[in-house]
Amino acid sequence: MIYADEAFYKNEYLGTHNSENLNRILKTASQHIDTLTFNRIVGMGFDNLTPFQQSVVREVCCQMADFMIENKDLIETTLSSYSINGVSMAFGDNWNVVTSQGIALSRSTFELLKQSGLTRRVI
Repeated sequence: MIYADEAFYKNEYLGTHNSENLNRILKTASQHIDTLTFNRIVGMGFDNLTPFQQSVVREVCCQMADFMIENKDLIETTLSSYSINGVSMAFGDNWNVVTSQGIALSRSTFELLKQSGLTRRVI
């Protein structure tokens, strides 16, 4: 299931990206949300979430799509770090990016998703 479609992204979220593959990117973001929420949304059904949870999930889907578009080259790299002439760069958790279950996303986006109560490892 796609939690936010192109119409929602452009009209409600007011997203600014016009990627040809926007729906595919939103679908990938939705799949990442399923991973981060341990498929709880799939199991219970999106319509059975509270209105607050639905709003959070849609917002996170759009934010993740923006992050994926803006950081496409870094996300798709196979390197975890590199160094050239004493200057180094590492990919992974830092103050504004978090990697959870193999998914890189903005820390603020992940914190927003946590507000839904769907990301806890306990049942």
